[in-house]
Amino acid sequence: MRNGIEFEVYGKYALFTDPLTKLGGEKLSYQIPTYQALKGIVESIYWKPTLLMVVDEVRVMNPIQMESKGIRPIEYGGGNTLANYTYLKDVRYQVRAHFEFNPHRTDMAFDRNEHKHHNILKRSLKAGGRRDIFLGTRECQAYVEPCVFGEGEGFYDHYSGEIHFGTMVHGINYPDETGKKEMEVRLWNPVMKNGMIQFIKPDQCSVRKVGKMNMKYFDPAKVESADDLLSQLEANGGE
Repeated sequence: MRNGIEFEVYGKYALFTDPLTKLGGEKLSYQIPTYQALKGIVESIYWKPTLLMVVDEVRVMNPIQMESKGIRPIEYGGGNTLANYTYLKDVRYQVRAHFEFNPHRTDMAFDRNEHKHHNILKRSLKAGGRRDIFLGTRECQAYVEPCVFGEGEGFYDHYSGEIHFGTMVHGINYPDETGKKEMEVRLWNPVMKNGMIQFIKPDQCSVRKVGKMNMKYFDPAKVESADDLLSQLEANGGE
């Protein structure tokens, strides 16, 4: 895949919250990661407004297990309340992703250096990411490292048939990625075959409008170019 990376992400817990379970203050994780959650991990490895990160597929390496915990979340009015959160336990995924230049970011056209962005992305992955990595929510700390997608033994490698997960949130459309002054939620119906889930493109999903939203403006004078970032990485030994 052009401008692609392949990596493994793993952690003790994950919480890819089903929004339908949040209405009563409880949280229940989806059984698999959402496109948006994995995209957030890629953006934590390396992100620039010039780029549009695309997640191609994920491979579920460990068995899907869940564990409920009693939590004392903070209430908006002050103090704490009691709730049960149901997490995924002992998770490990292989992810294949790539980047494209954001066509709606004409203000960042000066930074469209494909080769250098790809080199920075690979170096950032090797260093474990440029920002904190987590699986769905901040309390679910995770780690990333390069891998060869498809290598190693996965729990569902020889599972016969397909596993359907019903209607799930695919991700969120923001104005800087669509060119529209609206925030939208994307829905889709994922299917896992032999542990592999191939994501459809965001523009192939069913869309539900959330509300009006304006694109964030980035001042080019305050943005480091790919050339400057690569020079810094080389000076720091790739970290």
